[in-house]
This record gives sequence, structure tokens and C-alpha cells, in this order.
Amino acid sequence: MRRIKLTVAYDGTDYCGWQIQPNGITVEEVLNKALSDLTKETVKVIGASRTDAGVHARGNVAVFDTKSPIPPERIAYAVNALLPDDIVVMRSEEVGCDWHPRYQNSIKTYEYTIVNREMPDPLRRRDSWFVSFPLDIDDMKKAARYFIGEHDFKTFCSVHTGVKTTVRRIDSLDVEKKGERIKIRISGNGFLYNMVRIIAGTLVEVGRGAFAPSEVKEMLEQKERGRAGATAPPQGLVLLGIVYDGQADTERGQIQKDTDSSRMRAARAFSSICAFMWASLQPSAFFRRFSSSRA
Repeated sequence: MRRIKLTVAYDGTDYCGWQIQPNGITVEEVLNKALSDLTKETVKVIGASRTDAGVHARGNVAVFDTKSPIPPERIAYAVNALLPDDIVVMRSEEVGCDWHPRYQNSIKTYEYTIVNREMPDPLRRRDSWFVSFPLDIDDMKKAARYFIGEHDFKTFCSVHTGVKTTVRRIDSLDVEKKGERIKIRISGNGFLYNMVRIIAGTLVEVGRGAFAPSEVKEMLEQKERGRAGATAPPQGLVLLGIVYDGQADTERGQIQKDTDSSRMRAARAFSSICAFMWASLQPSAFFRRFSSSRA
């Protein structure tokens, strides 16, 4: 038995989040089915981050156990031929049998995108939050500084968050504006339920003048959810990646960049080539995929 680590990207718009649940289709459910079809085994992945409905990812991490003879690095290409276009396995590799994506020291990086203009952009409705009123970027940057460091983030998580402690560490929080787009990028050792979206919503409130930047410090001290801003909508949030202890600096730097979507397109294109390797195992599924794509 081998344990395979997957780096997974997805558009979360049409999914009820990562984790399997009874009220709708999820990323985990679709991934389980594709891997089960590929390996001829019953596969249940373990995910690092259980993103909410509508939230996206470029670098979520999952593992699964298998006896399949498929080379670990080829599993990504093979399973992509069986996945819908809005889920792509970017990388697959073998790890130790006891390696768990949630029980390792790691740094997660999220990015929240806002489109700040008078009228909404229909082409960005799936991956950004439309905000029509002017935002003071300088004030948002000032407010962001108060989040950096180790704090009790009870004010910035959902009321019914079931965790032992609400203390977390934020290593960096940057607010940048380019044209109509505002990006909030945040890295830390862990995030509470809805924490990033509440921080984003609070920074928007600061930007429009509802809060002074210095009030963020008071919010952290008061530990009351009602003191912070509203929870920003899910579609603007992307999990950029997770860096684990021991990973190379080059890989850490890759997450800090704005990940190039061409890598996703390349993986999707190459997967069709790899599908020929498995056509003999699943000829009907293979030809159905290509027939539907040409329709």
C-alpha cells in the first residue's frame, strides 16, 4: 500500500465545498469517484483544507492510499482525463504512509479578490466580490498591519466554530490595488472557519470609512464576533497553496507568486494524451469523454 499526495486546483462555484455532505455535490466526492474509477479501488481522499461552498483553490492538498501500479507522478495526468474541467490535479507524488495533510506544520496562503468599480463585471462574477463604493487602499493597508502576529482571532471567526483554541498566527497580510482589482493576500499557520472572509469584509469596511484602521486592534482585544465587519462572499476567495516544513524554498516562492493558470491548462491538455494509456482499461468511458467534448 502506498500513500499518494495530490495538489488540487478547482473552481468551487458549482460545488458545495470540499467535504462530502448530503445536500449537494462536493470536490471531495468527485475526486473520490475519479480515483476509484482509475485505480479500480474504493478511494477516500483526506484533504488538508475543507474549503466552503463557492471557494476556489489553486493548491489544496489531499492524500489517498492505493495498491495501484500506476507510477505516482503519472496519477495526476491519468485522473485528470476522468475529472470535470473545473477540477485539476496539478501534481501527484508518493509520501510516507503516515504522512497526513492536516497534521503537519505548514503555512497556508489565501488570496481574496475585489472588483472595485461603478458597475459589476459579468466576466468576473465567479471569482471576485463586486464592490461599487470607493475604497481607501491606504487605510486598508494600515488596518492590515494589526492582524500580523499571533492573536486570539475569536472576533474573526464564525460564532459556532468548534476548536480548542482560536489563537492563530498571521505571517503576512498584503493589500494591493491594480486598476479595478484589489487583492488581499494572507499567509499564516492556520485559519478558523470563515476567518479570511471576515478579515476581508472588515478591511472593506475600513476602506469605505465605517471603521478607523486602529479599531482592528480593539476588535482583536474584545473577542466578540459582532465587532468585526460582515463575512465577505465566498467567490472572491482562493486557497493559493500550502507549504509544509521541509519543502524547498523554490516551492515556497512559487506559492507567493500569482500562480500562472497556464500550468492548469497544460495539465488538462496533457491528460488527454495520457488517457490513451488507460483506454484499454476503460474504453467506453474514454470514448464517451471525447465524444462529449466535441459536442
